Amino acid sequence: MHLHKSSRPGDSNGPMIRRPSTEATEAWLRLMRVRSCVLDAVEQDLKKAGFPPLAWYDALLELSRAPSGELRPVELEKQMLLPQYSTSRLIERLVDEGLATRRECKKDKRGLFVEISDAGRDLQKRMGEAYSVAIERHVGSKLSDADAARLCGLLDRLGCCAQTSPSDAKEAAS
Repeated sequence: MHLHKSSRPGDSNGPMIRRPSTEATEAWLRLMRVRSCVLDAVEQDLKKAGFPPLAWYDALLELSRAPSGELRPVELEKQMLLPQYSTSRLIERLVDEGLATRRECKKDKRGLFVEISDAGRDLQKRMGEAYSVAIERHVGSKLSDADAARLCGLLDRLGCCAQTSPSDAKEAAS
């Protein structure tokens, strides 16, 4: 880890700021590149299988996991694995395709819920099968179970990821 003095105006005696080592920077770059590469490969596999984008599966999975099959849009956005900068547009597409419905909250008439439909549950299950195959192809086939567990441990040490139990991971891939 490299240290240098703060270069903020008026802070000549400021605290030492740590700069990432070359190794930490390289780890960051590889993590970002691998994430992008693997997500692109999984997206392509789903597309070749005739399915919509992975974000659709992600949203449908979270709706199907919700106790009553419904979430407020803001809750859905927080639950999703993939960042979705246009959740309202995604919800609109799901509703237009008959995969989800919007309904008014009975308690506060201003709030909305998004609820998964039977067609949405069916698509989520079918996409889950193709997604599981893609995960195995692009990750599982390249790492032993022990390597995958070590990788999970290393990623958990970064401390910014939501903890996922092995059963959650299996459910997400099925």
